[in-house]
Amino acid sequence: MSDDRAVLTERRGRVLLITLNRPEAMNAINGALSSGLVAATSELDDSPDLTVGVLTGAGRGFCSGMDLKAFSRGEDIGPMMTFVREGSKKPLIGAIEGFALAGGLELALSCDLLVAARSAKLGIPEAGVGLFAAGGGLLRLPSRVGYSKAMEMALTAEPISAEEAYDAGLVARLAEPGEAVSAAMELADRVAANAPLAVAASKQLIRATQGATDDEFWKLQKPLMATVFMSNDAAEGPKAFAQKRRPQWTGT
Repeated sequence: MSDDRAVLTERRGRVLLITLNRPEAMNAINGALSSGLVAATSELDDSPDLTVGVLTGAGRGFCSGMDLKAFSRGEDIGPMMTFVREGSKKPLIGAIEGFALAGGLELALSCDLLVAARSAKLGIPEAGVGLFAAGGGLLRLPSRVGYSKAMEMALTAEPISAEEAYDAGLVARLAEPGEAVSAAMELADRVAANAPLAVAASKQLIRATQGATDDEFWKLQKPLMATVFMSNDAAEGPKAFAQKRRPQWTGT
């Protein structure tokens, strides 16, 4: 697999499908995949023609985590660490088949919504090899699955099933094996039917204000109201409603 093919992108209307493309290595994170994912995220965020992304993995699973051989060679995965900290500005939906383990689950946790095949396994097994989940898993899991389940996953190093993850609130929708991308695209198309600026602002506020005080929330919301409520799309939405037609969003 050439480095420039480690991550693939495909535009489907207002949705960008992003595919981790190292199936021979179970989509393990190396330098090429790290930089490719950040480039794909920039494509999503910088294009006014795109509203939402779907992130998936080629082959048997979503992502198995860090490529330890690449790490030992000193390959630069700095871009990936930036991604797991900051994510994307626009909504990103993870489509999980097979497994999302270690850094692969942390990559999935950087997404805003997860769709998983019923047969998938999700976990942070790092403690079993003398490490801990240092890519945001220990930060994000408690709010996604609850304190006790997050602690159990971290300390036992044992994965949970997609159905357990769904019951805990980590996974938004379940799909039959092989259908995760289709189900995620269906969800993405529903998101993409809405105004891009409003969607992005809603994501930003929900993510940024977890644990924030009321005052902090209103302070964060104020500049976003100025941007969204004075936009061309804010004028287009009511006009389309009155004219009984589908709105034509421009993202401006």
